[in-house]
Amino acid sequence: MHPSDCLIVIPAFNEAATVAKVVAGAREATGSPVLVVSDASEDDTVAQAEAAGARVLALPIRLGAWCAIQAGLRYARRHGYRQVVTIDADGQHPVSALVDLCAALADSDVVIGTCPQRLSVAKRIAWAYFRLLTGLRVVDVTSGLRAYGEPALELLVQREASLLDYQDIGVLLLLAAQDMRIDELPVAMSEREVGKSRVFSSWLSVTRYMIHTTVLCLAQVGRSAPPAETEMTST
Repeated sequence: MHPSDCLIVIPAFNEAATVAKVVAGAREATGSPVLVVSDASEDDTVAQAEAAGARVLALPIRLGAWCAIQAGLRYARRHGYRQVVTIDADGQHPVSALVDLCAALADSDVVIGTCPQRLSVAKRIAWAYFRLLTGLRVVDVTSGLRAYGEPALELLVQREASLLDYQDIGVLLLLAAQDMRIDELPVAMSEREVGKSRVFSSWLSVTRYMIHTTVLCLAQVGRSAPPAETEMTST
């Protein structure tokens, strides 16, 4: 697929220190256009992203990571893109992996950039718990490095995908319900250059995430079809 058919989507909240580097790296690695979705950033994220050559969609109010990503997916669909690759703005993901993820979409509907080495013991236990609840076989359920093909893109822009914060497991459940193929591609990830994780910034946020996601799983959201098979693909 031609690079112009793929849009790189970067959700960002107050990532002025790193977003320009990620944008420049993504553009150089793929030759594809880059869209930064600023989730009501309060710093210089928008200016830094634009200076690095990205298109910017600036949300007026903070909606959270998944809604920012979904805004990017809807932008992509509206403008005729056939693939979307999402990558975090904090510099943890290697931009060199973007090309491999796009290539892997030839045999998959969704490809996740997975780094099991970054998972702590607590996260490994939590992900095993969620795999037991859902039947999903994804190793790294919170990776923001994902490639979506056209069928997945079409599904994830729908209203159903906006009902809850569908980041992570909720997205996978929706995809699995449509019997889409989800593969994982091993990648190396770095530590955040600046700041810390906003999803797991405190024990309170971890507890909230676990409760929220457990309810999502028990409600059987997206379970109208058997879970999709996942395979780990070597680089």
